[in-house]
Amino acid sequence: MAFYKKQKLNGKWYPRAVTKGHPATTDEVAEKLSVISTLSEGDTYAVLVNLGDVMKEMLSEGRSVQLKGIGTFYLSCQSSSKGADTPEEVTPQSVVGVKVCFIPEYRRAQNNKVIERTLIEPNLSWIDEDEAVK
Repeated sequence: MAFYKKQKLNGKWYPRAVTKGHPATTDEVAEKLSVISTLSEGDTYAVLVNLGDVMKEMLSEGRSVQLKGIGTFYLSCQSSSKGADTPEEVTPQSVVGVKVCFIPEYRRAQNNKVIERTLIEPNLSWIDEDEAVK
């Protein structure tokens, strides 16, 4: 189940997703993966710990990284707010920030409608955080 909190913005109320508890750790993820695979918990942990370095290398080569069942990671650069008047003025020094962007994996039906997002449980139920405490 997922939790939401009621939030007022511009005079209207909206649900806002909230995270409960502590983040899942690499150890916990490795343990769960080892249970459903043929790898030991230690082997799974080693792969997870090294995944960041491998992805960093691939992203720095200008590639995106698509992980089956998860999604696609790619770099986005930010420039100064001024912009340039001509293409010749755009240089590597124009880049003032870099972000890693993520697009979750999804599947579409024949009518092009999204029918599945791999990181979202299809039968996800939402609980009001205030009512869950009662």
